[in-house]
Amino acid sequence: MVKNIKLMINGQEVTVKEGTTIMDAAKKVGIDIPHLCYLKEINEIGACRVCLVEIVGMKKLVTACNTLCQEGMEILTSSPRVRRMRRINVELILSDHNTNCASCIRSGNCTLQTIANDIGIIASDYQNIAEKSRWDTKLPLIRDASKCVKCMRCVQVCEKIQGLSIWNLVGSGYRTSIGVKDNKSINEVDCALCGQCVTHCPVGALRERDDRIPLNEALDNPEIITMVQIAPAVRTAWGEQIGLKDKDATLGKLVCALKKIGIDYVFDTNYSADLTIMEEGSEFLERLANRNRHKWPMYTSCCPGWVRFMKTQHKDMVGDLSTAKSPQQMFGAMSKTYIAHKLGIDPDKIFSISIMPCIAKKYERNVAQVNSAEHGHDVDLVLTTRELVRMIKADSIKPQDLVDMPFDDIFGESTGAAVIFGATGGVMEAALRSAYFLVTGQNPEPDSFKEVRGMDGWKEAKFNLAGTELKVAVASGLGNARKLVDAVNSGKVAYDFVEIMACPGGCVGGGGQPFRDGEEKAAERAKKLYGLDKVNNLRFSHENPAVQLTYKEFLGKPLSNRAHELLHTDLQSWDLDMLQSTYDE
Repeated sequence: MVKNIKLMINGQEVTVKEGTTIMDAAKKVGIDIPHLCYLKEINEIGACRVCLVEIVGMKKLVTACNTLCQEGMEILTSSPRVRRMRRINVELILSDHNTNCASCIRSGNCTLQTIANDIGIIASDYQNIAEKSRWDTKLPLIRDASKCVKCMRCVQVCEKIQGLSIWNLVGSGYRTSIGVKDNKSINEVDCALCGQCVTHCPVGALRERDDRIPLNEALDNPEIITMVQIAPAVRTAWGEQIGLKDKDATLGKLVCALKKIGIDYVFDTNYSADLTIMEEGSEFLERLANRNRHKWPMYTSCCPGWVRFMKTQHKDMVGDLSTAKSPQQMFGAMSKTYIAHKLGIDPDKIFSISIMPCIAKKYERNVAQVNSAEHGHDVDLVLTTRELVRMIKADSIKPQDLVDMPFDDIFGESTGAAVIFGATGGVMEAALRSAYFLVTGQNPEPDSFKEVRGMDGWKEAKFNLAGTELKVAVASGLGNARKLVDAVNSGKVAYDFVEIMACPGGCVGGGGQPFRDGEEKAAERAKKLYGLDKVNNLRFSHENPAVQLTYKEFLGKPLSNRAHELLHTDLQSWDLDMLQSTYDE
């Protein structure tokens, strides 16, 4: 049995369980100890030395993040000794850091900047020796070595959460730094482009490539028709960093913001998420009817980070993935074929833009095998949710200036099933809802498959589909995906259908989402999506009027020849080269 211990922190008596760190004990009584490298249970190595505290009677200062409390300890978190050493340590970090904060993508949302300001560092006697950055800025993932604080977070997140170990220590002595493992380029290793290293970096050393200039050029061309699609997860996060409360950050106000920027048509990726369910669900049922011809389970394919993982880690299993394109790419194909026809627009004049919670989508849009509409790229530009926020701020669009506006007609229609695509388990649940209908001709109760919900990294459930028992699984985070796939391959588990999302929690926790250091918001955002599903009048993908019209007038039926041509892809042939995703073609 774990016993309680008592100690004093800044004169307050604190009772904690044995094994509690000083950092956690202080937090329990509302004392925040500044820190830069610390991530609970992931990076507790005391590398930055910013969280130093004094234990009365002890000569040396200790790091609060990894020093355990002991009975009778008396701790001072802001003594003169602590203040002096903390300031010196932060000044030393700044001496090896590019301090051009005004042009940094994290200015105003940077842990180092906040700590330096709070300590009151205005000038320093230390010479700046920041490392020069030698990164290819055409890549979708950018690392600026001059801003790296060697906190090791990216190393630990990539290893412990995603299981890829892309980053590692390089160099030696005072020139020890962080870089790609084995001194390779990022394009030579198995990076999935999940972006979790970006969302856990405390400074601006890691970011996505900023692609707003091509959009400005398109908006400046009167011959171009701009058409935006908004991914399900974006609606949960876009207002977080522009001063909008959750209840006020409506989808209608996001549409308004995009119209103010100058976008001609604003549609919902949920339309093509419903299309994805129709195609992927029908593909699953077709495989199920011919079980002996296929390997099992069938894996979802809408996450390009997961696809990259499979192509690098399990090349022999790529054929087990659904051939359905992602909702982003399905919308792109529809935008330059059926949607262009319905709106009476020349498809060669359409500039198709997707707002995504994901960095890997920047890579995906340029894979040759997903561009099948024959009017240039099906998706011309991918912007992350963070880039969307920067666009809104750059145009001085104020929250109070936004009013609710509807999506443009027809292709703004969607269902609750599409909305939950952004949360882990959402694709599986949506697919099972429509699969049940396709088999029985009747809708199940909308929440019949809710067992696959939740933030657990690996979930499994059994369902009865018109007399056939299905065993399904859902995993999010590539570390969990690896465990699941290894268990399948070893015969320890057997499933019929598996959903994988590269990012923990699904797209709501995507590498392109807004973030603040120390906050994990995937669960909160997922809850919003399930709330939107609950109140939607339509909760089944097959009931989306726009999808029904698309099949009636254009595609014929799921898995038709035209549907295969436009909505499916040959994953075996995908090129993993990240440099193909640049826009200066």
